[in-house]
Formats: sequence, C-alpha cells, structure tokens
Amino acid sequence: MKVVILAGGLGTRLSEETSLIPKPMVEIGGYPIIWHIMKIYSYWGFNEFVILTGYKSHMIKEYFLNYYTRYSDITIDMKDNGIELHKHRSEPWKVTMLYTGNDTMTGGRLLKAKEFIGNNRFMLTYGDGISNINISNLIKSHECSKKKVTLTAVRPSGRFGALDIKDDGTIVSFVEKPEGDSAWINGGFFVMEPSIFNYLSESEHTILERKPLETLANEKQLNAYRHEKFWYAMDTLKDKNDLTTLWQSGKAPWALWLPEK
Repeated sequence: MKVVILAGGLGTRLSEETSLIPKPMVEIGGYPIIWHIMKIYSYWGFNEFVILTGYKSHMIKEYFLNYYTRYSDITIDMKDNGIELHKHRSEPWKVTMLYTGNDTMTGGRLLKAKEFIGNNRFMLTYGDGISNINISNLIKSHECSKKKVTLTAVRPSGRFGALDIKDDGTIVSFVEKPEGDSAWINGGFFVMEPSIFNYLSESEHTILERKPLETLANEKQLNAYRHEKFWYAMDTLKDKNDLTTLWQSGKAPWALWLPEK
C-alpha cells in the first residue's frame, strides 16, 4: 500500500517557522516532522510514499534529493572534486513528490495523485501529525468494516486547565490540561479505497473533510478507528517545542523504531 502525505499547506499558525520553510520541514530534534511521519509508517513495513507538495515545494524535493549525502559520512576532495562516502545512513523508501499547487485544498491535492495511486487501496495522512498508532490494527479495522474510508479518531489533551465551579463560585475540582472531552476528532491516518476519487470534484477548492467525507458518512461508508493513545498535531510554535522536548528526553511516544532504553 502506498502512503500519501498532504504536505502543501501554508502553516500560517506556525509562521515563526513557516515564513522560511514549509510546515512538513519544521524540525523536531534535527529531523523534519515529515521524516518522523514516514518513520512511523516504515516501522510497520510501508515504505512507498507519495508526497503532495505546494507551498515552498522545492525545499521538500531538495531534502529528499540530498538525503543520502545529508545523513552519510563523506570526504570531499576539493582539488579533484571527488566525493568518498563512508558510513551510509539511508532508508528503504521510494518517494514520489507531486507539486499540487500553492492554494489547492486537501481534496484537490488528493485528486492530483490519482494516476500515481491507481486502482489500489492506499493510506493518507497529514504532514503535521504524529502518533504511536498501530498501523496494522488500523488496516484490520478498515478491512473488517468493509467501508470505503477509515479515519483515525482521537481525543487530544485539552490546551487549558479545566474547572468545575459550583453556583456560588466555589471551585470543586481543578485539572491542568486534562485529557480531551468526550468528543472524538479526525486525527488523519486514513485508509482509503480507490472509490474515494468518485467523491472528489475536479475543482482545486475541494476540501476532503467537507462534502466528500460528509457524503461518505451519510452513506454509512466512513469508518472510525479509535486511537486512545498518543497523538499530536504540530500547529503552533508551542507544539513544536513540546514535541522537541519529548524527542530530546528519549521518551518520544511516536518513535517506535527506536530501541527501548
């Protein structure tokens, strides 16, 4: 199965970083978040990626074009213009990068990948969300549901403290940044049948999360895989800093590929 990654948005809420680089290239611990996402899928055995680029797309392309030398030890002979590679650090990935336009919406971007996906089931996710999701169980849930699309439902932690206040103003409980309330949200990490393309219009303004998914839900063709564990979307500078702190601690929940200490 191919993994499609939406990586073309402007990332305006993270403008401290995205004024210079595209959001999927914002680094966590020296590696772009898109690298972390790809490592998650690779851990579960999925190594063929289609990256849907847009804003500052050339920076994503340059990263993968130079990936081999970026993470390998090399000697450069400036006199003879020779390059000697020593310790190689590479990944078993096949990466297709498609420029899908600066202002194209999620549904429009996905439609432009149709010819590269073919008539095959595929996975899709956003280029700014990471998780310790079990991809094998996600796929099993999709297969058992027999529906056209499965999305991963998550309940993120609250961003603010929660108070329980009595009528007289007395606070009877205080919880700093509690786990999310009862509402489940779309956390990405989709599994999709190729029939999803029948729900996408030719317009670049088609938003996947609006009419296409709403229609599938009305048709009872949208399945939810409930993920109760770690999930985090990098929307702001604080999010980036929080994820970096987790990575540097050696306890990043999403880094399943790292050996346990």
